[in-house]
Amino acid sequence: MTPLLSVIIVAYKSRDEVLACVDSIPTSLSDRGVAREVEAIVIDNSLNADGTVDLVETKAPHVRVEMPPSNLGFGRANNLGYHHSRGECILFLNPDTICNVAAIRHCVERIRREPEIGLISPRLELADGAMDLACRRSIPTVWDGFCRASGLARAFPKSRTFARYNLTYLPVGETYEVGAINGAFMMTRRECLEKVGLFDPTFFMYGDDLDLCIRFSRAGLRIVYDGRQSIVHLKGLSVAQEHEAMSRAIFDANLAVYLKHFNPRGSRLVAFKYRLAFGLWKRIAHLRASLTGRQGAAGVTRNVARRGSGGKRQGAIPLSGSAPH
Repeated sequence: MTPLLSVIIVAYKSRDEVLACVDSIPTSLSDRGVAREVEAIVIDNSLNADGTVDLVETKAPHVRVEMPPSNLGFGRANNLGYHHSRGECILFLNPDTICNVAAIRHCVERIRREPEIGLISPRLELADGAMDLACRRSIPTVWDGFCRASGLARAFPKSRTFARYNLTYLPVGETYEVGAINGAFMMTRRECLEKVGLFDPTFFMYGDDLDLCIRFSRAGLRIVYDGRQSIVHLKGLSVAQEHEAMSRAIFDANLAVYLKHFNPRGSRLVAFKYRLAFGLWKRIAHLRASLTGRQGAAGVTRNVARRGSGGKRQGAIPLSGSAPH
């Protein structure tokens, strides 16, 4: 029988976090009384540099592990995982997440029951319990980007004028349509990917999730945030020591998204406007970081796993007839 869900995890030197991630994923979900497989696939972009492949194969032999010939980047590696998958539903999941059965089951139920939904994400919470703001976003305007980079969005989180980038004026615990969700947790159906296409391979690490959300939306599919369920996102353990390079890469990748989708005719004037705007955002953001200091990844420990699955592999869990509230 076809798996109900395929979970694709792209790892890069993720030895310290990937086991907690795969252990938080159920092996099956019960669909109308029939246990259907949930398959997990790990693509190791670090080519086993830190022993991730060996660890998963030893400690989680039920997980399929693939090691590409080179570092493919986030999007291409997810695409590779997709081609190895068989599930009706597809979940692109970061290795620095701790899931739980309730959140996975809820998202599977909704995306199967509501065909107009193309992508769905629960609320992502950081290790300290704070919300990961990137799990629900608008497609930001130049003004939205300036408000975020300058700190206006943070200073006025309930303002629809200043806080549109991360939509912080909307209720955390409810569900609604958004412009984009985070690549750390993106669930969809196979038929949607067949219609819209996979991740754009020209994006190496950042920007690919935003690009995919724009393409899904333009194909008439809804991007949904559902804050009634949550998972843990340890966020950036693999790149925590490369904050400045990561920040530059994010700005550059998002600029590439804008040049792709919002300058279809290749206007030099429009391209100049976006390059100027993103350059300004980057400078302001770096200035703020140098003045206020950066928040590190300290305090993230293994015991965060108890907020997810408790480190135990989950068995068959029934799909209920209605979504929890």
